Amino acid sequence: MFFHVSLEHDILLHPRYLGPNLLNTVKQKLFTEVEGTCSGKYGFVIAVTTIDNIGAGMIQPRRGFVEYPVKYKAIVYRPFKGEVVDAVVTQVNKVGLFVEAGPLSCFISRHSIPMEMEFDSNSNPPCYKTKDEVMCQLG
Repeated sequence: MFFHVSLEHDILLHPRYLGPNLLNTVKQKLFTEVEGTCSGKYGFVIAVTTIDNIGAGMIQPRRGFVEYPVKYKAIVYRPFKGEVVDAVVTQVNKVGLFVEAGPLSCFISRHSIPMEMEFDSNSNPPCYKTKDEVMCQLG
């Protein structure tokens, strides 16, 4: 399931980035550091939608780096146990299927595939199919 949540992240900048493009640098670093990451609490961060606040930078003692607290909103993908999702089959073998649903990769055991579907290693590519030729294959 997708959610739009408010999050916080601290950006650590090297002194060479302090200058006229400071705010753009902080924004770019935020996008780079958080988009595509995963946390147990919120799930996969798909995209940063808005930056609400870039706080005052604090110089790190004995390092010279500057730390900026940033508050932002992002779209996150957090799947729940038992949730049904659309997925693309990426691999088929006799022990089951590997599928991808966005950033999530899953394995579906042959024990979870209906009994009437049997693995056909002779087809190209290999697939699970029924006697009526209903298939579960790559793509």
